[in-house]
Amino acid sequence: MTTDQVRVVYTKYDGSLHWHQTMTRLGEDEHGVWLGARPGLIARKGLDGPAVVVKQANVLLIPRDAWWTAVFNGEPQHVEIYCDVTGPITWPSGSEVTMVDLDLDVARLRADGRVELWDEDEFAEHQVRYAYPPEVIRQASAAAAWLHTALSGGAEPFASGYRFWLAQVDEAVEAAS
Repeated sequence: MTTDQVRVVYTKYDGSLHWHQTMTRLGEDEHGVWLGARPGLIARKGLDGPAVVVKQANVLLIPRDAWWTAVFNGEPQHVEIYCDVTGPITWPSGSEVTMVDLDLDVARLRADGRVELWDEDEFAEHQVRYAYPPEVIRQASAAAAWLHTALSGGAEPFASGYRFWLAQVDEAVEAAS
């Protein structure tokens, strides 16, 4: 797969724009499509949110047929792996990927390897606010539980498989510039 730029768009359940940024396509493997960015990536929340400058290299895994995405952060970020529980992922074009952020996040901390489930309160609040259907609640809860087990148990690509892609970031981003 050739390197190119991909716009990554997270929305909320009502369709409103959430986090979005542009990353470089690194390649694809049995886990899904890998996108990468060097330090300095600009991410924004919503239409007019302030620019957030990401201080470390990172790669984003867009899996096939899953209700989550995963960001693997380089140093010095204290969160080694950050997973968003999402609705189904769609590719409107080869240069854009979209998904609905369903609030729950699973993170593995770099210092001690602890795995945590975040934003359960937001998930509960948004079930009411956005009227999540029972199937969405079930799928999101199942994805969060699966991610917690996978990150805790050393399943790939969470154990070390992502390191190959993180090492490719500088080379691929240079080629796309």
